Amino acid sequence: MFTHITQSPYGTVKLAEKVAQRVREGTVICLEGALGAGKTLFVQSMARTLGVQGEVTSPTFNLMNIYEGFCPIVHFDLYRLQTEEELEDIGFYEYTDFPDGIVFIEWAEKFPEALPDDYVKIQIERMKDSGKMRRITFSCVGEEHEEFIDELEEFVGTES
Repeated sequence: MFTHITQSPYGTVKLAEKVAQRVREGTVICLEGALGAGKTLFVQSMARTLGVQGEVTSPTFNLMNIYEGFCPIVHFDLYRLQTEEELEDIGFYEYTDFPDGIVFIEWAEKFPEALPDDYVKIQIERMKDSGKMRRITFSCVGEEHEEFIDELEEFVGTES
């Protein structure tokens, strides 16, 4: 686990671009944070770096968007879901159990029991008394992505 502080939305974009340079196909990335913390900005920046052309939008009302880049990118937003059963209706498990490409899940903390055994967790928090600074914490659940987190920490460094 490691934490990185960004000073502005631009810093958050640059950090996401660096993460995208190292992420591997088959990775599920769960993003957690309050409304407006920057989860969608992070996904948008990674998706652009991963070759997605056109607009990358929050799937808050669609619940899921699929994009084509260098690999398939699936973007879930679970904010509006009320029950775990609704995940089945949107094909959640088809994409998360054996990911082909990269899967992003915003508001993953709503259904922790539905998440795969191994995933990368990105927690984005607004810094107190600063509207633009963010504390972004990277960790993993399970053992599969431990090496990736270590590699990412070295690649990202401590600059903000």
